[in-house]
Amino acid sequence: MITIINYGSGNLKSIRNGFLKVGEKPEITDDPKKIKDADALILPGVGAFGSAMEHLLKYREVIINHIFEGKPFLGVCLGLQLLLTESDESIGAKGLDIFPGKVIKIPPGGKIPHMGWNKLITKNKCPILEGIGNEYFYFVHSYYAQPYDEQIIASSTSYGIEIPAVLYKDNVFATQFHPEKSGNGGLKILENFVNLLKE
Repeated sequence: MITIINYGSGNLKSIRNGFLKVGEKPEITDDPKKIKDADALILPGVGAFGSAMEHLLKYREVIINHIFEGKPFLGVCLGLQLLLTESDESIGAKGLDIFPGKVIKIPPGGKIPHMGWNKLITKNKCPILEGIGNEYFYFVHSYYAQPYDEQIIASSTSYGIEIPAVLYKDNVFATQFHPEKSGNGGLKILENFVNLLKE
């Protein structure tokens, strides 16, 4: 069972609908026991880093245990940023620290928030990007991840600066864009994630 964590930060139905389109029926829940028993976890999210982490604190241990057990995990948009150590958006708030690094604001020069369609630049091989070519993906964000280990950046996109678009290490995957709102390319990413459970 793929489980979407309902921690009060939105974007639940759209990510579930994306999985429905690839033949999967994920469960949306705020029940820590169901989250603990999940075969794969999805961490969606919109909004501010600090308030999202406040709501996520009671799930922190179960999320870390899930990852430690080697089960697939996917963070989407803010769900990617929460995997880092800290964010300039909410000084003093601690992230999940799965990917050591910092979330910083997109510098002046381009329109903020970064909202629209951008093409991925492949950096490192990643299972959820199998079969992805020159598709465009939908972004909406004002902050971006700077992981300390650049080897976990599977792809990036150009927005005046280079913005990490997909982070990946072992069983943990995260996209800064919204795959569920990114047409066929995004659905292919969700399908690839589902296929991890079949291996």
